[in-house]
Amino acid sequence: MGKLTAKEVQRAKPGVYIDGKGLLLRVKNDNAKSWVLRVQYDGRRRDIGLGSTDILTLAEAREKSAALRKVALTGGDPIAERDKNKTKVPTFAEAMQRTHDELGKGWGDKTGAQFLSSLTTHALPTLGKHKVDMIETEHVTAALARIWNEKPQIARKVRHRINQVLAFSKSRGWRTSPVPLAKEITDGLAKQPESKGFRAMPYKELPAYIAAELAKADSPARLAVLFTIFTAARSGEVRFAEWRQIDREDREWKRPGEIMKNGKPHTITLNDAALAILDRAAALFGTEGLIFPSLRGKVLSNAALGKMLRDSGRTETVHGFRSTFRDWAAERMPNVPYAVAEMALAHTVGDATERAYLRTDLRAHRRALMDAWTAYAAPALSSGVDNVVALHG
Repeated sequence: MGKLTAKEVQRAKPGVYIDGKGLLLRVKNDNAKSWVLRVQYDGRRRDIGLGSTDILTLAEAREKSAALRKVALTGGDPIAERDKNKTKVPTFAEAMQRTHDELGKGWGDKTGAQFLSSLTTHALPTLGKHKVDMIETEHVTAALARIWNEKPQIARKVRHRINQVLAFSKSRGWRTSPVPLAKEITDGLAKQPESKGFRAMPYKELPAYIAAELAKADSPARLAVLFTIFTAARSGEVRFAEWRQIDREDREWKRPGEIMKNGKPHTITLNDAALAILDRAAALFGTEGLIFPSLRGKVLSNAALGKMLRDSGRTETVHGFRSTFRDWAAERMPNVPYAVAEMALAHTVGDATERAYLRTDLRAHRRALMDAWTAYAAPALSSGVDNVVALHG
């Protein structure tokens, strides 16, 4: 019979208590209580954790220790015996790959690649070898500290992706602790500088800029920048645009989900200026494959488009032209419904309930808005379109 009683276990203060036959009760300073079996195995003493008193009663701890002690006495491995029915907890690096393999079934190729790339670069050096059940808030904070202020946008994405891995791990039973809250993580990090967004060209300066660019020799990057402006598209969508997506008869660019940020197909209406740029591209590169291929026939880099702006003495970003368009629409087209301008940018409009009832994509209204946009920005390429177009909600 052991020395401890159930009441003694319940009332035990911090310290180590001997029950007998190698069974110990260990009480930490925070009053956490756990059972430990001390045995001789493989020529040396081993302390084997059996579990907390919340999981095992005194009687159950004695029964489990007796079984493991018997394994050790017969030359077996008591630790392997204890763990044989346990779920194997992966490291963060292993859980990251398994999260990608499963959740990535619903992602685009670009999203999946960015998920792995960002975590491999910024999370694995700190978290990679940690078991996911041992990762706490302070570990995530430490992983982000190196880039939190230097690369704030990337750091926020990495924080979200780390928590995706931990949430997936919790759903698989690899960890029981809650996923750290974003605020808990950032409480231990310096305040990030206020985001100023992408630098955008004031819309009043745009017509002169475009006129100057149109006077220069055509190149893949220059035409891609102009097409980006005239369609208010994201530069990545333009860089990956292909001729098979263009419907000249209906004057539309039917963009597939794989090149869209949200993964959903979206149709852009093509105004006169956008069609004129397509004509120039066709004359230079033909009408097969990529619309704006690099000189080597590959997809243009984002840096190539940015260089066009820098070569013109501008400090803005290509993505900023979307803000230029939105500012113009707000100030020069005040009668245009909010949803029309937002849909032109391929933004999600309204909440889930509103979207369930709004089945139209307002294409006719968007076409009028985009025609007015290039009549303002590139009048030389726009035929007979007034700068003020009546749009009714």
